[in-house]
Amino acid sequence: MSSYEAHSVSYSGTTESDWSAPSESDFETDDLSTIDDHYLLSSSGFPPEDFGDLQIPVVDPDGNLNLNALQTAYSGGHSVEAVDGIDSDTVGQVKGIIQRLASEEFDHEIGD
Repeated sequence: MSSYEAHSVSYSGTTESDWSAPSESDFETDDLSTIDDHYLLSSSGFPPEDFGDLQIPVVDPDGNLNLNALQTAYSGGHSVEAVDGIDSDTVGQVKGIIQRLASEEFDHEIGD
């Protein structure tokens, strides 16, 4: 089983625009300690060893927390539960972060 580390993201604004997960080339930097602020999970810790270690993006490359990304991260085929080898404690931790961000920043409830 893989070991994942969760953390909160950093952002400068919010958006409810359409969402698609960013690729490494979408960022204006190659500094992984800056890019990791857009992601909730890493398989190698923070900062990650490689861009591919990052999972569950919710902040776009422009620094905006995205409500649609939070909803995608919470449930469905690209959610935290779909990450291979993640343990239930980490899933719960990430879902808690997602719910808090949706509630505090968008006054939107995400949940079961």
